[in-house]
Amino acid sequence: MLNVLLIGAGTMGNVHGESFKKMGNVVLAGIVDKNLQKAKDLSERLETKAFQTFEEAIEVLEKVDIVSICVPTPFHKPYAIKAADLGIHVICEKPLARNLQDAREVIQYCRDKNVNLFVGHVVRFFPEYVQAKKMIEEGKVGKVSVVRTSRGGGFPKASDDWYADYKSSGGLVLDMVIHDFDFLRWCFGEVDRVYAKSIKDGDKKHLDYSLIIIRFKSGVIAHVEGTWAHQGFTTKFEFAGEKGIIEHDSSKSVPVVFEGRNKGTLGGGVAVPESPLKHSPYFTELQHFINCIETGSQPIVLAEDAYKALEIAISALESIESGREVVLGENQKEEAQIR
Repeated sequence: MLNVLLIGAGTMGNVHGESFKKMGNVVLAGIVDKNLQKAKDLSERLETKAFQTFEEAIEVLEKVDIVSICVPTPFHKPYAIKAADLGIHVICEKPLARNLQDAREVIQYCRDKNVNLFVGHVVRFFPEYVQAKKMIEEGKVGKVSVVRTSRGGGFPKASDDWYADYKSSGGLVLDMVIHDFDFLRWCFGEVDRVYAKSIKDGDKKHLDYSLIIIRFKSGVIAHVEGTWAHQGFTTKFEFAGEKGIIEHDSSKSVPVVFEGRNKGTLGGGVAVPESPLKHSPYFTELQHFINCIETGSQPIVLAEDAYKALEIAISALESIESGREVVLGENQKEEAQIR
């Protein structure tokens, strides 16, 4: 039985806490939040203990095997290091850090302390995305050439309005669209270059929209859209190859659709709905991390994957600021005028 200490009682803290509570091989030992009342409210519902600081929790609790970090991005590194110093395994919500240097330091620190570091890139556990990747690997659409993804809705609300603090959150590119960066890299490999545009400026504090064009080393071109300027959260994707298109739109009742190309006519084709099983991807993700700790097996999402997703996101932010494309190198990024 593994004992988990949850850091953060906000939205993701609730999600993690409820998931851990349902697991038979985990004890939710306590919840930490600087707002003690929030920690108490969640701890009462999940039947565990509330603490205002990490140090207080460690002093009171007999045993902590894992910390689950669900606080704003700037606090990921400090809590990960505190846990690693005590030999405690780390589950951290994405993004791993606000910048690449901090992310690398966290990865190396956990490695040096011989503790596991798992990062919550949960899209890899969403059944519709898993199904799409499987169809791509099976060659159902042939060689994929063009990809379109979309993700977003309204501007998120959080304590201290921290999402609106661009220097802390990185906006929707770093905090939300990074999900698509990770998934696309999982499907198509390493990225060659990135070009991005955004509406974000000082007059639109609670509106954010970005369009990112990614060219992969494999030749695939992806158009990645993110928005915090609409209502109702939705996700969409299209994977186009010479044999057809794989589509998904969360606002529709059919999760994943394959439309084959009919060579005899323009357009049309047969829509074949493929309905994946409906399990909580957050529960599945966290249970997977727990199983990796218990068995010593390699996780679906490596810490290096989280670093690579962050690298793409940081490159997109650099492109937005400079107005130029950013070329990703092995050890450094170069910027060049978009062709």
